[in-house]
Amino acid sequence: MIQSARVLTVSDGVAAGEREDLSGPALCERLKAAGFHVAAPAVVSDGIEEVAAALRELVRDFAGVVITTGGTGFGPRDLTPEGTRLVIEREAPGFMEAIRRASDEGGRGFGVLSRGVAGATGAALIVNAPGSLKGSIEALETILPAIPHALELLSGGSPH
Repeated sequence: MIQSARVLTVSDGVAAGEREDLSGPALCERLKAAGFHVAAPAVVSDGIEEVAAALRELVRDFAGVVITTGGTGFGPRDLTPEGTRLVIEREAPGFMEAIRRASDEGGRGFGVLSRGVAGATGAALIVNAPGSLKGSIEALETILPAIPHALELLSGGSPH
């Protein structure tokens, strides 16, 4: 069974056409390589309501994973987690714990700076990844093995 994925890039610069989106397309390609059906990445400006509105649209009647990229740090406009929390019904902290742990294992210790969240709404799983190309792909690689099973459970499958 082919599972679906969507990617949301959260960036004022990308939304304004001032900066190229590197992480969104890269995440799409990696998800496709893993066998997911993936549409082109969506882009939204930073901001709580902007992120929440975009996520609500992406998860409407959708069973699959939505990976956001960007807006998870300490900058004043890094509000992706706050927007995500307005949409998710149940948090899934294990995904973010794994991502932060993997980032810290890279030797830089910057995983502690990620404020990303993950959770489910209906049959959709939403995961916040960092905005950098390297960080977003590293985050996806860390959680990729668990995503198919999580989606199966969200769609009513048995826990084996």
